[in-house]
Amino acid sequence: MKKILIQLDTDPQPSSFDRVVAVDADVDEIFSYGGVTPETVEPLVHGAMFTRGPRDLKNTVIFVGGSNVGAGEELLAKVRATFFGPVGVSVMMDSNGSNTTAAAAVLAANKHMELEGADALVLGGTGPVGHRAAQLLAMQNVNVRVASRSLERAQKTCDAIAKAVDGASLSAVETESQTGLSDACEGVSLIIAAGALGVELLSAERRQSIPTLKVAVDLNAVPPVGLNGVDVMDKATERNGVVCYGAIGVGGTKMKIHKAAIRKLFESNDQVLDTTAIYAIGTNLD
Repeated sequence: MKKILIQLDTDPQPSSFDRVVAVDADVDEIFSYGGVTPETVEPLVHGAMFTRGPRDLKNTVIFVGGSNVGAGEELLAKVRATFFGPVGVSVMMDSNGSNTTAAAAVLAANKHMELEGADALVLGGTGPVGHRAAQLLAMQNVNVRVASRSLERAQKTCDAIAKAVDGASLSAVETESQTGLSDACEGVSLIIAAGALGVELLSAERRQSIPTLKVAVDLNAVPPVGLNGVDVMDKATERNGVVCYGAIGVGGTKMKIHKAAIRKLFESNDQVLDTTAIYAIGTNLD
């Protein structure tokens, strides 16, 4: 029986990137739909649920994507609410690559330092990738500083993560002022930059002035990069005594996680692959 992936994209034009990855993950057929909303998704989900017998439902899966992560989360919730009893299919949400990218960033850092008990700063921590990276770090018992130009937005993200992770050690920091940025950087051993494309979040001089820093991960591939002095191609590259990763250096792991997650969807018909589940897949990769 053919493996079918139903791509539900919240953007008008379904992502070609996600289609290519699905093909490379050995999917036989891809049905792509754009502009999908919670109000319009139910018939598409029913089409996945009622066309194959119970034993064959694992051969149909749903992938939720698009550039708007909030819209993707709402769509995922509606998809799950449409299932009933054992009648459903496995579903994965990776809008804007947020879950797979965050997982790859945290896994990269974990190769070079002990995460538990470490102090980490997530720049751009209120964005979709930054939020998820901070959540995954909190799950590893890291003391996470969630940074934003707005202290209020940073606190809201901390509150949201605290609801998802029991006992999370989180603090909101603002980086709009030089004093705030300096305080945010003090004593950290890990920095993950996950801000908007083309925005420098930390100068090379500031980064080099942090004596405790061990690992720096920049997820911005559009010049200027988020961490000045870190090259997009860096992959475990030592710069001034700090192990550095750039966006493309992390990208290889992100792609492996994405493909592995797609393949795992077809193992059963009852899986939901979101932030935590996708990270777990990444930890089992070679």
